[in-house]
Amino acid sequence: MKYILLMSATKAGLDKHHAWSQKDIETHMAVLRGITNDLTGSGEFVATQGLAEPAEAKVVRGEKNSVPVTDGIFPESKEFLLGYWIVDVATPERSYTIAGRISAAPGPGGVPTNMPIEVRRFAVYEQSKSQ
Repeated sequence: MKYILLMSATKAGLDKHHAWSQKDIETHMAVLRGITNDLTGSGEFVATQGLAEPAEAKVVRGEKNSVPVTDGIFPESKEFLLGYWIVDVATPERSYTIAGRISAAPGPGGVPTNMPIEVRRFAVYEQSKSQ
């Protein structure tokens, strides 16, 4: 079963992250790379990617005169998507365990960030047999 593990933060949380020391950032990223290596070794890793800053985000709603209608990110947004992991695991519980490890990655001074990780299973749709 494939799951996407979504990492989100508030503007205040993102501002705190920007204030981390270089050492804290390197330690945090080393733990995340270690998790990726473990998942690769177990065959459960599919993909992971951090996203650009929220200020670069656009919302697209339809088209007008064959041009996409876009708007910038709204300042009243409470949370921003920071990145994701995709894993292919045997049980939902395994995806929760992985999300817990990601959430517990260290922040300043080695204290776990406890970043909320939303876990969502990929939907499975059966193809119709139309022949």
